[in-house]
Amino acid sequence: MRITAKADYAVRATIGLASSGEGPVKAERIATEQGIPLNFLENILGQLRAAGLVASQRGPEGGYWLARPAAEISVADVIRAVEGPLASVRGTRPESLAYGGSANALQDVWIALRANIRAVLERVTLADVAAGSLPEDVRALAADRDSWSTR
Repeated sequence: MRITAKADYAVRATIGLASSGEGPVKAERIATEQGIPLNFLENILGQLRAAGLVASQRGPEGGYWLARPAAEISVADVIRAVEGPLASVRGTRPESLAYGGSANALQDVWIALRANIRAVLERVTLADVAAGSLPEDVRALAADRDSWSTR
Protein backbone atom coordinates (compact mmCIF):
# COMPACT_ATOMS: atom_id res chain seq x y z
CA MET A 1 0.00 0.00 0.00
CA ARG A 2 1.26 3.43 -0.88
CA ILE A 3 0.28 6.26 1.48
CA THR A 4 0.08 9.53 -0.46
CA ALA A 5 1.17 12.88 0.94
CA LYS A 6 -2.50 13.88 1.00
CA ALA A 7 -3.47 10.89 3.16
CA ASP A 8 -0.47 11.39 5.46
CA TYR A 9 -1.28 15.10 5.86
CA ALA A 10 -4.96 14.36 6.52
CA VAL A 11 -4.15 11.85 9.24
CA ARG A 12 -1.56 14.15 10.82
CA ALA A 13 -3.96 17.11 10.74
CA THR A 14 -6.78 15.16 12.40
CA ILE A 15 -4.39 13.79 15.03
CA GLY A 16 -3.38 17.39 15.68
CA LEU A 17 -7.05 18.28 16.15
CA ALA A 18 -7.52 15.25 18.41
CA SER A 19 -4.69 16.36 20.67
CA SER A 20 -5.61 20.06 20.73
CA GLY A 21 -8.40 19.78 23.27
CA GLU A 22 -11.63 21.74 23.06
CA GLY A 23 -12.37 24.61 20.72
CA PRO A 24 -11.47 25.61 17.20
CA VAL A 25 -7.89 25.34 15.93
CA LYS A 26 -6.62 27.62 13.17
CA ALA A 27 -5.42 25.90 9.99
CA GLU A 28 -2.21 27.96 10.23
CA ARG A 29 -1.40 26.38 13.60
CA ILE A 30 -1.92 22.86 12.27
CA ALA A 31 0.14 23.64 9.16
CA THR A 32 3.01 24.99 11.25
CA GLU A 33 2.96 22.20 13.85
CA GLN A 34 2.77 19.43 11.26
CA GLY A 35 4.88 20.98 8.49
CA ILE A 36 2.02 20.88 5.98
CA PRO A 37 1.69 23.50 3.21
CA LEU A 38 -1.25 25.71 4.25
CA ASN A 39 -3.03 25.75 0.87
CA PHE A 40 -2.84 21.95 0.65
CA LEU A 41 -4.07 21.63 4.24
CA GLU A 42 -7.06 23.90 3.64
CA ASN A 43 -8.16 21.71 0.71
CA ILE A 44 -7.76 18.59 2.85
CA LEU A 45 -9.72 20.13 5.73
CA GLY A 46 -12.51 20.95 3.25
CA GLN A 47 -12.67 17.30 2.19
CA LEU A 48 -12.66 16.15 5.82
CA ARG A 49 -15.48 18.61 6.56
CA ALA A 50 -17.50 17.31 3.58
CA ALA A 51 -17.01 13.77 4.92
CA GLY A 52 -18.37 14.79 8.33
CA LEU A 53 -15.11 14.20 10.19
CA VAL A 54 -14.21 17.85 10.80
CA ALA A 55 -16.33 20.89 11.58
CA SER A 56 -15.36 24.50 11.12
CA GLN A 57 -16.30 28.05 11.96
CA ARG A 58 -15.18 31.19 10.15
CA GLY A 59 -14.05 34.40 11.76
CA PRO A 60 -11.52 35.55 14.33
CA GLU A 61 -12.68 32.95 16.85
CA GLY A 62 -13.03 30.30 14.17
CA GLY A 63 -11.04 27.30 13.15
CA TYR A 64 -11.44 23.54 12.88
CA TRP A 65 -12.29 20.74 15.31
CA LEU A 66 -13.24 17.09 15.07
CA ALA A 67 -16.94 16.58 14.38
CA ARG A 68 -16.95 13.40 16.48
CA PRO A 69 -14.87 12.21 19.43
CA ALA A 70 -11.35 11.15 18.39
CA ALA A 71 -12.01 7.66 19.78
CA GLU A 72 -14.79 7.25 17.19
CA ILE A 73 -12.69 8.21 14.14
CA SER A 74 -10.35 5.60 12.73
CA VAL A 75 -7.30 6.24 10.61
CA ALA A 76 -9.19 4.37 7.87
CA ASP A 77 -12.05 6.90 8.07
CA VAL A 78 -9.63 9.76 7.45
CA ILE A 79 -7.85 8.09 4.55
CA ARG A 80 -11.14 7.14 2.89
CA ALA A 81 -12.36 10.74 3.21
CA VAL A 82 -9.46 12.10 1.14
CA GLU A 83 -8.45 9.13 -1.05
CA GLY A 84 -11.46 6.83 -1.38
CA PRO A 85 -11.23 3.05 -0.88
CA LEU A 86 -8.25 1.75 1.08
CA ALA A 87 -7.27 -0.82 -1.52
CA SER A 88 -8.01 -0.86 -5.19
CA VAL A 89 -6.39 -2.32 -8.27
CA ARG A 90 -6.06 0.21 -11.08
CA GLY A 91 -8.90 2.16 -9.45
CA THR A 92 -11.21 -0.85 -9.24
CA ARG A 93 -12.37 -2.59 -6.07
CA PRO A 94 -10.88 -6.09 -5.83
CA GLU A 95 -14.29 -7.81 -5.65
CA SER A 96 -15.13 -6.35 -9.06
CA LEU A 97 -12.14 -7.93 -10.77
CA ALA A 98 -12.04 -11.22 -12.62
CA TYR A 99 -8.90 -13.00 -13.74
CA GLY A 100 -8.60 -16.01 -15.95
CA GLY A 101 -6.23 -18.88 -16.28
CA SER A 102 -3.26 -19.10 -13.95
CA ALA A 103 -4.07 -15.65 -12.44
CA ASN A 104 -7.53 -16.75 -11.27
CA ALA A 105 -6.59 -16.73 -7.56
CA LEU A 106 -5.14 -13.21 -7.76
CA GLN A 107 -8.48 -11.63 -6.83
CA ASP A 108 -8.31 -13.48 -3.49
CA VAL A 109 -4.82 -12.08 -2.90
CA TRP A 110 -6.04 -8.51 -3.43
CA ILE A 111 -9.06 -9.08 -1.16
CA ALA A 112 -6.85 -10.60 1.56
CA LEU A 113 -4.48 -7.63 1.27
CA ARG A 114 -7.38 -5.21 1.72
CA ALA A 115 -8.59 -7.19 4.75
CA ASN A 116 -5.18 -6.88 6.39
CA ILE A 117 -4.95 -3.16 5.68
CA ARG A 118 -8.41 -2.71 7.19
CA ALA A 119 -7.46 -4.84 10.21
CA VAL A 120 -4.93 -2.18 11.19
CA LEU A 121 -6.36 1.10 9.90
CA GLU A 122 -9.94 0.50 11.08
CA ARG A 123 -8.73 -0.56 14.52
CA VAL A 124 -6.50 2.45 15.23
CA THR A 125 -8.34 5.64 16.19
CA LEU A 126 -7.14 9.21 16.22
CA ALA A 127 -7.33 9.07 20.03
CA ASP A 128 -5.02 6.04 20.06
CA VAL A 129 -2.36 7.80 18.00
CA ALA A 130 -2.71 11.16 19.78
CA ALA A 131 -2.25 9.40 23.14
CA GLY A 132 0.60 7.21 21.85
CA SER A 133 -1.43 4.20 22.98
CA LEU A 134 -1.85 1.91 19.98
CA PRO A 135 -3.77 -1.37 20.23
CA GLU A 136 -1.53 -4.21 21.40
CA ASP A 137 -1.75 -6.18 18.14
CA VAL A 138 -0.71 -3.10 16.15
CA ARG A 139 2.21 -2.43 18.50
CA ALA A 140 3.27 -6.06 18.14
CA LEU A 141 3.26 -5.81 14.34
CA ALA A 142 5.32 -2.61 14.47
CA ALA A 143 7.77 -4.17 16.94
CA ASP A 144 8.41 -7.20 14.73
CA ARG A 145 11.87 -6.85 13.13
CA ASP A 146 10.52 -8.16 9.82
CA SER A 147 8.06 -5.26 9.68
CA TRP A 148 10.98 -2.87 9.37
CA SER A 149 12.52 -4.69 6.41
CA THR A 150 12.52 -2.70 3.18
CA ARG A 151 12.44 -5.70 0.90
